[in-house]
Amino acid sequence: MEIKIALPSKGRISDPAVKLLSRAGIGLKDTVNRKLFSDTYDDQISVMFTRAADIPEFVADGAADLGMTGLDLIKEKGAQVKIMEDLKFGKSKLVLAAPEESDIKKLTDIKQDSIVATEFPNLTRKYLESKKKSVKIVQLSGSTEIAPFIGVSDLIADLTSTGTTLKMNHLQMVDTILESSVQLIANTVSYVEKKEKIEEIRTGIKGVLDADGKKLVMMNVDEEVLDDVKLAMPGMTGPTVSQVLSDNGVVAVHAVVNEHEVFHVVNRLKKIGARDILVVPIERII
Repeated sequence: MEIKIALPSKGRISDPAVKLLSRAGIGLKDTVNRKLFSDTYDDQISVMFTRAADIPEFVADGAADLGMTGLDLIKEKGAQVKIMEDLKFGKSKLVLAAPEESDIKKLTDIKQDSIVATEFPNLTRKYLESKKKSVKIVQLSGSTEIAPFIGVSDLIADLTSTGTTLKMNHLQMVDTILESSVQLIANTVSYVEKKEKIEEIRTGIKGVLDADGKKLVMMNVDEEVLDDVKLAMPGMTGPTVSQVLSDNGVVAVHAVVNEHEVFHVVNRLKKIGARDILVVPIERII
């Protein structure tokens, strides 16, 4: 039983997708010479590299069993796939934007029969129709930002991560059509026929995602202050306590802590009397 995973061949989400697979234990055998098809360290799993925009259709058609691509592309293509996990990277927004000097400041300012230039005609049309706006859509394949300034459109619908590119091009956001991030998707037939292996892959990936931003904090404490430690050190299901056999009255405590809380938690623990404190990275949480 072979599982073929489609990954973006280039662009800002390509390297994070490859790294996520590697962290999940499904690393590529050859990470230097990227080919159309690559083997992994699991004999049942291979990777195909293609354009991110083509991945929804390739997965829907069964050319690949799994894929990683943006929610915006999945929705734009209307691909009939199973969305399995939000992979939490490649975050962006599909927004409506107009020139800064334009009278269009908000959705209600968009006049009937306005012209919108975009690489996402289907998403844009459906959204504006849902808002009772009848507009003309002009589909472009790039350089969308320039369209209002050369008379092609009144406004645009384009992806933005931080809004910086919009500001650089003297555009202002009017409304948000869709918030997007990279998703793990599956072919619906493959998911039924190869469910066990696909769920193994999903578990590996989800374990990495769940571990992001968390640390394992371990220490020794006197048993008499254990209640204070428990209050200072909440874990996912409470801290784990075990006896230290070589030292009477001392217990070992460890718990998973959010990374941004580690500084304050460690200092609280030291004041209580904890010692031999270790802060350890977590690769996966299953």
